[in-house]
Parts: sequence; structure tokens; C-alpha cells
Amino acid sequence: MVPEEGQAGQPRQEPENVRLQLDRILASPEFLAPERGRRFLQYIVEETLDGRGEQLKASTIAQAVFGRDASFDAQNDPVVRIEAGRIRRALERYYLVCGHSDLIEITIPKGGYAPHFSSGEDGSNAEIAAAPNGENKQQPGHEQGQPGHEQGQPGHEQGQPGHERGQPGRERPLRYRDLLLPIGIPALFGAIAVLALIRPLESYLSPSETPPTATSTSKTRIVVEPFAALGGTARGADLAKGLADQLIAKLMKVDSLVVLAPGRSGVETSGSLFNLQGSTLVEGTVLHLHVRLINGADGAVVWANQYDRDLRDQTTLDVEDEIAAEIILEISTSRKLNGAGPLP
Repeated sequence: MVPEEGQAGQPRQEPENVRLQLDRILASPEFLAPERGRRFLQYIVEETLDGRGEQLKASTIAQAVFGRDASFDAQNDPVVRIEAGRIRRALERYYLVCGHSDLIEITIPKGGYAPHFSSGEDGSNAEIAAAPNGENKQQPGHEQGQPGHEQGQPGHEQGQPGHERGQPGRERPLRYRDLLLPIGIPALFGAIAVLALIRPLESYLSPSETPPTATSTSKTRIVVEPFAALGGTARGADLAKGLADQLIAKLMKVDSLVVLAPGRSGVETSGSLFNLQGSTLVEGTVLHLHVRLINGADGAVVWANQYDRDLRDQTTLDVEDEIAAEIILEISTSRKLNGAGPLP
């Protein structure tokens, strides 16, 4: 129960409001704390609201939240002190990022573990959920009353006169958001001004990109159409496909040629366009190959040849590679291909 002295002039529903604020903080993605830190915060808030703020010592928190036993020594195991510092920073970040308009502000004053609940509506530090007098008061021989401990130093902010809850009109402590807001707003406008200056300079200094079609319009374009397999044999069909693939691969090595996919011959272009067609026929162990080059502008045959190979002494890949290399050599040296030079 909250002592009567702390309830004077305070609405009875305020502890419930604090619990609602605690739930809001724990559910917020901007409250960056691990699971044990969340248990720590929930424990110290509930203990304070239930009137047990004076029991919030490192030993009781370590046993209740962190699973330590009765032999816990706060001097050798700083787990509670470290977690308290982490939760202080997490709360400061929460109220800076998204909780600045919340009606209740939960803080953990340095030097103690009892949380402080204040009205966040007007930035005042008037406590709205009362805690018992003497909360975290140091007793002689207390484990945190040794010199230098964060809760036992002389002039401790919770154990000496002038505590923030007992002095009306006390100056509001400076928080991170009080420092960041005056700095962040001018910095934001300054960054916008710099970007507004850099963007026009980039467009002025950057060279204009050449359209991708500009480099290819001066080259001779050639379309390798699928070769027809005559005779209906599986080997003839394989040779037809393999020869077309070999021709495409080798034609792409000629710098002055641009190889187009089949079906692109009807696209409007400003340079020369040729179609490479062919047919295969396998009779026994002999391959008969007919190849022709057609001018795409008028349909005239500008080059044609026939190749016969005995398939008994060579593999299919060797035959395809040999014939494709011979065809490319003849095509690339033809004077009728404007701008097409020999293979490198």
C-alpha cells in the first residue's frame, strides 16, 4: 500500500496510470532493453508503487530479478548497477525519440534504484505516484552504505535535505533532449541547405551519359536465326542447334558486329542489318550444311556456302567448332558487310 503521507492531494488512480505508462514503454519498439532489463524496470516500479521502495537494494533486486542467491555481494558482482545504468539510458532514449508527449515520465535517479514518476505534460518533476518517506534511506552497516558506493555517498540525492521531491520550485534537471533539440533543428536545416547546393552541382559537373544505342548504331548488326534440321534425325537436330550457338558465341567476339536475338530483324535501326540462316542434313555419317547471309534491307543473298563433314573421325563438338570458325572467318572478311572487320 502507498502510505497516506504520499497520497495527500493525489488522485487515487495515479498508480494505475503509472502502470499504464510502464506498459506503454515496455511495448514500444523504441525502448531498447533486453528481457532482463525489462524485468528489472517492471520490478522496481511495482515495488515502489506497493510501498516497498525502501527495500530496493542491490541484494534484493539481484535475488528477485537476476536469480542470485543470498550470498550476493554487490561489490564483486555489479550486475544490478550495470543494468540500472542501461535502463536509465533506454528510458532517456525512449522519451527523447517518441515519449516526449507522454503524460507520465518514469526515470531512475542516479545513486539509487527507486524510480521517480513525474508529470511529463508540462515538464515538471512533481511526483504523481507517491512513494514512502525515507525510500532508499541508508541504514548503518547497509551493504550499499560503504564509501564510494553509488547509494551511500554523502549528500546523496535521495537521502539528504533538498531531494527533488521535497523542494518546491527546484530547477528542472537537464536532459539529453534539452541539449539535442536546440542543436538538431539548426543542423537539420543546414544539411538540407547543403544538399540543395550539392544536387545542382552534381548535375552540372557530371558528364551527360551517352544513350546506349548511340555506340551500336554505327556497327553492322547480324541475326543468327535457328538452323533448320532436315531429314528428321536426332543427330541432325543437335548439330543444327549446336552450330547456331557456336556461331553466336564467335560472332560476339568481332568488335565491329552486333549480334541480335532472333526475331529482332524487324526493329527500326539506322545501320546495316544481316540475317544468317542455315540448314543441316545428316546422311549416314556425313553432315551436309548449307549457310547463307541475307541483307535485311532488301532480302538479297550476299554470301552463301556449303560444308560437308565426315562425322566418323570427329566428335560433334569438334565439328561444330571447326565449321563455325570457318564461317565466321569468311563472313567477317566479306566486303559486303559494311564495317565488319576480321576476327582479332
